[in-house]
Order: sequence, then C-alpha cells, then structure tokens
Amino acid sequence: MKSKAVATPTRTKEILETYGFSFKKSLGQNFLIDVNILKNIIDHAGIDSSAGAIEIGPGIGALTEQLAQSADKVVAFEIDQRLLPILEETLSDYDNVDIINQDILKADVQEVVKRHFKPGQPIRVVANLPYYITTPILMKLLMDRLPIDSITVMIQKEVADRMAAEPNTKSYGSLSIAVQYYTEARVAMNVPKTVFMPQPNVDSSVLHLEMRSAPPVQVKDEDFFFDLVKASFGQRRKTLMNNLARHFKGKMDKEELREKLDRVDIDPKRRGESLTMQEFAKLADCLY
Repeated sequence: MKSKAVATPTRTKEILETYGFSFKKSLGQNFLIDVNILKNIIDHAGIDSSAGAIEIGPGIGALTEQLAQSADKVVAFEIDQRLLPILEETLSDYDNVDIINQDILKADVQEVVKRHFKPGQPIRVVANLPYYITTPILMKLLMDRLPIDSITVMIQKEVADRMAAEPNTKSYGSLSIAVQYYTEARVAMNVPKTVFMPQPNVDSSVLHLEMRSAPPVQVKDEDFFFDLVKASFGQRRKTLMNNLARHFKGKMDKEELREKLDRVDIDPKRRGESLTMQEFAKLADCLY
C-alpha cells in the first residue's frame, strides 16, 4: 500500500514538522504541493517506463516520487544533507531511485550516466530548479554534451521566456541563442505561485528543451561566435555597430567593421535583437 502522495499541502507540512525542517533561502528551496502539476511536467518531459530520469534538487521527493512511478530509473542530485533522511523515508516504496548527495555543478554527470543507466537508454532531465542558479545548471548540462535526450525544468517565467525567445522580441538575447544552439526550446506551461511552499516572489514556467543532434548553424569557432553574440547585446538600445565597435576597440576600427557587415549584408544600424542565429553565424565567421 503506497502512502499518500508527498505533493500535497498537508503531507508536506507533516513531513517538515516531523523532521523540524526549515527552508534555506540560500538554496532557493520552494517545494511543489500539487500532484496534477507534477503529472503534467512528467507528460511534457515524455517520461515512460523505458526512460531514465535525472533530477536536480529533489527536496522532500514530491517530483521524485512521481518520476519513480513513471520512469525505469531515477537518479537525483541533492546538495542539502538535511534532506537525505527525509528522502529515504518518502521514497522508501521505490527501489528504482538513487539519491546522490552532491552539487550538480561539481558532479561528473557523464560518469553518473554510465554507472546508473542502461547503454542506449533514453535519458531525460526533469527538475524543479532553484531559481538563483538556473542558468549555470542548464548551461553546464548543455555544454558538457551529455548523452541526454531532453531537459524539462520548472524555472522562473522570465528566464524561461528568454531561453525560448524568437528574434525581434523583448526577451530575445544572448541566452536565447546559447540555449537554442544546443536545443529546440519551448515554454510548455505557466505555473502559479500558489502551488509552491513557501510561495516564491516570481511566476514560474515549465521549459522543455529537446536536444539537437547538431547545432542549427556551423561556425568556424564556437567561443568566438558566443563572444560576438554577447557583445552584440552589450547595451540593448545601441546599434550593432556601436556595440561591436566597443567590443573590438583597438583590434578593428569602425571602417573595417562597416565593411565586414556590408559583406554579410547586415545593416550596421540594426540592433542585436533583430539578428537571427544564422545572421550571427555568418557575421562571426566573417569577423573571425
């Protein structure tokens, strides 16, 4: 007989009281207390009985429990030692969950994948991420080129919008390009503050990232490409020309820049947010 789901207000309060657990602001702890939201996240993630799941920050196991019911295997990284005995209790019904007490940013995730999942198994990252450290975690997962199929995460709405943004929108910037270079990004759903304990001060969204087998553009040098993109958004209100002139100061004068922009058919008066990833790639290769 399975015990009552962790993700309800009463059960969550009960667990916290039993263990005398207090939330650490520094760890961005906001626990989910709505089972339907969790089931929706798992649906958007495409978790089924063939999949392996990696979770980051399981908390008291609300999402972990639902993942354990749907996935073949779940591996969760938890940095807060105080939560280990709680997780041991709340997940005691499941023998397909391993908890790793480690900071995901310092973990060798490649090694974990090799050790815990079957060769060739579809692996999906699913997490309710601490908001203060969302971007570093996602960029690590993307840049480490892990053998994962997708990432589905609950994050701050504003950050989700930026990661999935299209050119010529307010949210579009260097982060949009960095994420979309590696993945196809979409905001799967918006989530009200009321489904968390304690309630965060910001609205949340579930972002789904499907890994690409190859980037949508081929560039001569990735680091140079990303540097150029970042520089182009340096000051949003400034033209591409002004931002790039600042960035290449001492290396290239405005005349040279103008000539290169001409060569790739980009008007120097445009702003960074109007360029597509393809245009950035052409410009990067021309300047490199």
